This record gives sequence, C-alpha cells and structure tokens, in this order.
Amino acid sequence: MEADTIEARTRDEAAFVLERRATVRAAAEHFGVSKSTVHKDLTFRLPALDRSLSAQVRQLLDENKAERHLRGGLATKKKYEHRRDTAERR
Repeated sequence: MEADTIEARTRDEAAFVLERRATVRAAAEHFGVSKSTVHKDLTFRLPALDRSLSAQVRQLLDENKAERHLRGGLATKKKYEHRRDTAERR
C-alpha cells in the first residue's frame, strides 16, 4: 500500500471517529480494515501527520476506553432481556 493511501486512510479514520464519536471497532468495520490497523493508524501514525487532530482523537479514544465496561454491561443486559422475552412468547 502506498504511503499516500495510508496517510489518507489515517486522516479519514480520524475524521470518521470524531464526527460520529465512533469506536475503533466501528471505524474498522466502516473502512474494511482490522481494529489493530485502525488503532495503529490513530495512535502511531496520526501524531506524525497532525498533532492537533491526534490530540482530539486521543481524547475520544480515552473516553471510549473509560466507558467500554458500561457498553458491555448494557449489551449483556439487552441479551438476557431478549432471551427472557423470547422464552415468554413460547
């Protein structure tokens, strides 16, 4: 992959994450790359390209990391509510 393409993808990922307040997982799915690739782009490549943008992305990634246990808990709650509702219909 050409350097210009990687740099463009990195900037696009950063914009996507900030505009949508998206997670690394959501960005990876949107761009068709792995979570590891997005993480590497945003934490290692982006600071060399744009320090200001990198600081904004870093802040959002830190927020997402602090909240992920809450999202996981909500997903588990939703899963068991769905199971309960499905069992009640039988």
